[in-house]
Amino acid sequence: MEKQGGRRYGKNHEIRDSRKKRVSSDGKGGKPDYTKKQIWKPGNMLYPVPAVLVTVTDGAGNDNVFTVAWAGTVCSDPPMVSISVRRSRFSYEMLVRTREFVLNLTTEELAEAADYCGVRTGRHEDKFAAMGLTKAKASRVHAPLILESPVNIECRVTRILELGSHDLFLAEVESVSVAEALVDADGRLDLSKARLAAYSHGNYHVLGRTLGSFGYSVRKKQATPAKRTD
Repeated sequence: MEKQGGRRYGKNHEIRDSRKKRVSSDGKGGKPDYTKKQIWKPGNMLYPVPAVLVTVTDGAGNDNVFTVAWAGTVCSDPPMVSISVRRSRFSYEMLVRTREFVLNLTTEELAEAADYCGVRTGRHEDKFAAMGLTKAKASRVHAPLILESPVNIECRVTRILELGSHDLFLAEVESVSVAEALVDADGRLDLSKARLAAYSHGNYHVLGRTLGSFGYSVRKKQATPAKRTD
């Protein structure tokens, strides 16, 4: 075991620094002790991730829906997203052929459908019908929307990168459909009402308590009103 700069390293090591006061050294007191680490082999541990329902079409009247957890935003101007798909997936050829897809955000109510569409193939059944999902016409692409999803993101593929187990589909966002129920009178979107679902290490979770809004850590706190002394 090697010690450097006040930190000890090893297969099971503890990081000692000024932050140790935030945790209990023995893991007690109601807070886990995150300073003691185990070294694992390389793997996909970036969690949680969105479990999105992806809808595609083959351009000949056949549509499919499948679940992708490797999805994310990659650029804001132009707005771009990415999804990673195995070449063995039934929808892979549809993506390559039409270079279009729709990301449909998943909610608590859609979590079972997301799981089902991730483990069952569209080669042998209509997963829309099996899960009671309503197809709707998209505004800019030919792939359908899922009407029950609160947010639908229409995408057009610009590049396909062969990575290894998965191919990465880079796409520009062509249009976004948002449920009116999530928009207030001032036109502000409140996604917390949707009870969005996320995927983390094999399990589905519903997003819950708000910890803060963007920039809250540096935002000036309001001054405490002075108390009257007379």
